[in-house]
Amino acid sequence: MDSPFGLLAELTYRCPLACPYCSNPLNMAGYQDELSTGEWRRVLAEAGDLGILQCHLSGGEPLLRRDLMEIVADAHGLGLYTNLITSALGLSRPRAEQLRAAGLDHVQISIQADERTVSDRIAGTPSFERKIEAMGVVKELGWPLTVNVVLHRYNIDRVAEVLALAEEVGADRLELANTQYYGWAWRNRDALLPSRAQLEAAEAVVRAARERLRDRMDVIYIIPDYYSRYPKPCMGGWASRQLTVTPNGDVLPCPAAQSLPLPRASVREDSLERIWAESPVMTAFRGTDWMPEPCRSCPRREVDFGGCRCQAFLLTGDAARTDPVCHLSPDHDLVARAVEAANVDSRAGGPPLIPRPHQVRPHRVRRPGGAGRSVPGGE
Repeated sequence: MDSPFGLLAELTYRCPLACPYCSNPLNMAGYQDELSTGEWRRVLAEAGDLGILQCHLSGGEPLLRRDLMEIVADAHGLGLYTNLITSALGLSRPRAEQLRAAGLDHVQISIQADERTVSDRIAGTPSFERKIEAMGVVKELGWPLTVNVVLHRYNIDRVAEVLALAEEVGADRLELANTQYYGWAWRNRDALLPSRAQLEAAEAVVRAARERLRDRMDVIYIIPDYYSRYPKPCMGGWASRQLTVTPNGDVLPCPAAQSLPLPRASVREDSLERIWAESPVMTAFRGTDWMPEPCRSCPRREVDFGGCRCQAFLLTGDAARTDPVCHLSPDHDLVARAVEAANVDSRAGGPPLIPRPHQVRPHRVRRPGGAGRSVPGGE
């Protein structure tokens, strides 16, 4: 594709939860100087000019931005389909009604499990009841509702109960996404990676539910890369369909790419169009010319595009290596050893989880003249 169709607008990395599988950066200090309302307006306008059709408003927790309604209204005015990706903490009925009036099209709410005690323990804060209440508000206001559950060793055995909860709240779509190991999830990988027996049991439950619910709810199930024979085509290929703008204005081909040793590109320094077309961070792994063997001569090279560059970097230290998830990779033993360790005793948990710190402190907003000041909770 010549232009992307999706923009992930990460409005802030601040979040009231402390999920141990969070894929946001470990270095939160580098993202405190958040884009202002005016800067986001310019980004959205440039996204429209670039041909982008979908705008996913994410974080962290995007509801911590006090200007969220203005951002939604601007995106709606530009004809972008808007999707709020939220923990739902802060999605009160008055706030939801304001967002509805601003033109928000869709709401995706994350929940950590089907039961309050388990969900709150994983989230690191009491949140389950508020999430359920917010789901009810979403349905009452007529929005499509996606419920997202990140699966791992501590909740994957409850997939049947999660499906029942999604039915109960009237979800239109349920995403059961096994943890992707970036950010805090990478630090907690050995504790989070489920066993093969857990995965097989969960997959059987999901297959049956898909058949039973096919006319009522879309059920999306994403297996963990580590148990795949081939890697997934990450983001549909590097910088081919979507882009991410981080809270401080950095532009990336995917949400996890801030970990890669690539030159920085920022909307504070250049246009989205030029960044998309010319910046090294976008062109580094676009297409197939960069590929080493065995990818270069593999008939799947334009199917999975060598797999995930971020995963390759985290596992090998070289972003240009074949994704070690692939059974043909010379580094596949790195993944095989992790899987073997997760299956030593499926009844036992791994090392203690390291919770992501709560991040709801004030951030800095740039003002005319370049000065900055702290603004509690947003603008």
